[in-house]
Amino acid sequence: MRNRQRERAAAFRESTTGADVELAYAGFNRFLKGEEREVDDVGDVDAAVLGAPYDGAVSNRPGSRYGPAAIREASGWWAYISDYKGGLTNMQTGKTVNFDDLSVADCGDVPIFPMDHETTAESITSHVAAVASQTFPVLLGGDHYCTFPSVRGFAEGADHDSVGFVQIDAHTDTVSESPVFGTDFHGSSTALIADSPYVDYENVSQVGIRGYESPDFFEFADETGLNLYTMREVDERGIGSVVTDAIEAAAADTDAVYVSFDIDGVDPSVAPGTGTPIPGGLSAQQALETMEVLGAHDAVGAADLMEVAPRYDSTEGTQRLAAYLLVTLLERAFAE
Repeated sequence: MRNRQRERAAAFRESTTGADVELAYAGFNRFLKGEEREVDDVGDVDAAVLGAPYDGAVSNRPGSRYGPAAIREASGWWAYISDYKGGLTNMQTGKTVNFDDLSVADCGDVPIFPMDHETTAESITSHVAAVASQTFPVLLGGDHYCTFPSVRGFAEGADHDSVGFVQIDAHTDTVSESPVFGTDFHGSSTALIADSPYVDYENVSQVGIRGYESPDFFEFADETGLNLYTMREVDERGIGSVVTDAIEAAAADTDAVYVSFDIDGVDPSVAPGTGTPIPGGLSAQQALETMEVLGAHDAVGAADLMEVAPRYDSTEGTQRLAAYLLVTLLERAFAE
């Protein structure tokens, strides 16, 4: 009798048109409804997603620990339309996108230790390294401190000697040490990355920077070779030109480029769901064009989307934009 009931469900799915379509709000929340995989079993997919639900290194509002789940849920819409409609025309780019050519696995969340940033960092490094040894890793944050161990894991897992780093952000995250937060917090992630064996400031490009930094920051940028593209420069030159220069500078004489998109790089009128919102940021259109340019560049080998704190956005627009940004990057890289 029990076997008959199981066969009944299978027969229904086989005989009913549309039963194989998973609605955006149905099923388990995996990024783009990708197949659930272990980190040691992703060698046959284009990209593998990991979550890092950690916000123990923030200096302002917490809440990005809920970012990975929110981005995954929001990504269900693009999974639905791509599955239901097959090949699609991206009206942003004018390109035809065949999502059958894009295979994504979701490896779930890495183990997190909320009161222990060192063990959390080692967890992120080891899991990203496992994925990077096989395919393109995508990390969902989490606060921006998580990017440091992720870059380290990417370099070690993919066996890269040198890595370029493109950071879309309101803040530079170049504080070496804070009297309040110490040396390991989300404002120090780029300093830690540039101090690693894999990345030099000359191959760090930062896009959309605004707000306030230290009094001598421009001198610091000149001395270190940091490729700095402020929001003022974006407005004057256009986002496409700026991002093209940014990726070329990061890729020069490196083995691959890691892309980190802090959602506070986008103006808070568009993406308020973040811990440290700064007015005057990228529009949604500029953010999407940023990912179009980056996704089309052969040097890009890993990416993350950080600092989505969904509880500060009752409209859920922040996580929708975050998911769309990653979809844009991945479709340009693998589905066009």
